[in-house]
Amino acid sequence: MSIGSVALLDAASLYFRSYFALPESMTAPDGTPVNAVRGFADTVARILTDRRPTRLVACLDADWRPQFRVDALPSYKAHRVAEEVEAGSDVEEVPDTLSPQVPIILDLLDAAGLAVAEAPGFEADDVIGTLTAREKTDAVEVITGDRDLFQLVRIAPTPTSVIYVGKGWAKADVLDPAGVAARYGVPTERAGAAYADMAMLRGDPSDGLPGVAGIGEKTAAKLITQFGTFEALVEAARAESPDLPVKTRTRLNEAADYLAAAPTVVRVAEDAPVTLSGGGDVVPAGAADEPRVRELAERWNLGGSATRLLDALATYRT
Repeated sequence: MSIGSVALLDAASLYFRSYFALPESMTAPDGTPVNAVRGFADTVARILTDRRPTRLVACLDADWRPQFRVDALPSYKAHRVAEEVEAGSDVEEVPDTLSPQVPIILDLLDAAGLAVAEAPGFEADDVIGTLTAREKTDAVEVITGDRDLFQLVRIAPTPTSVIYVGKGWAKADVLDPAGVAARYGVPTERAGAAYADMAMLRGDPSDGLPGVAGIGEKTAAKLITQFGTFEALVEAARAESPDLPVKTRTRLNEAADYLAAAPTVVRVAEDAPVTLSGGGDVVPAGAADEPRVRELAERWNLGGSATRLLDALATYRT
């Protein structure tokens, strides 16, 4: 039985959105922009105040373009690569004024006593997927601006929903399995898995996923609903099942190489080697090191954002 809730934050998704939502004129005394830091701190404060999770983890990308996904599908996020560095690894094109703000965010989370998690060679999505798969006690709320994580909604063993903040916290959508099923036309009983199945067929140009030519979101959802799973659909096409129109069979079979790679790329890992910072993920009753939070606030001119975070944590004392 669920006795609380754990909030799993897609940290990069949240601070990217803060960076673009707030002006770079928000700066520290040395001129360093802190718009992403302020926006991220405000979002965390709102999560603590509005959702009241008993546990919270900010999940990070240790590798934004993992090699195992590139090996499966070389086009994965290829258009986001800025350059090849000497070691041969890829560098994501991140705004120059955002990168210096990430260590400040991590310092602030550490001083607040809020857990951070990552897994070498994996994305934040995989960290979130692994922590969700491990959770057998508390309800899970995944907080993200990335629709890819809709695949994690579930009913059991503990309920998992996604709080989608693509339009900001004030307009956040809370989607459980019924919500994902209603929005995308997939079966409620396996809405999360069916969303991933549908996404593989539909593709996603922003991630370098070509999808299957001629199969859009609605058709993909209908096919997954009809055949039950992605694997069953692919097998039906391979076997030239009469339950599939000839044109659809042809399109699926022509995309066989992509469809073989898609599950590795689209489905989040559930067994990533996640490491958790600090002493655990329980939200502390007040900041772990309030003087340090205030020192960071003064050094980086975080103003009311740091105060709101401290105030939100203070409510856990009662």
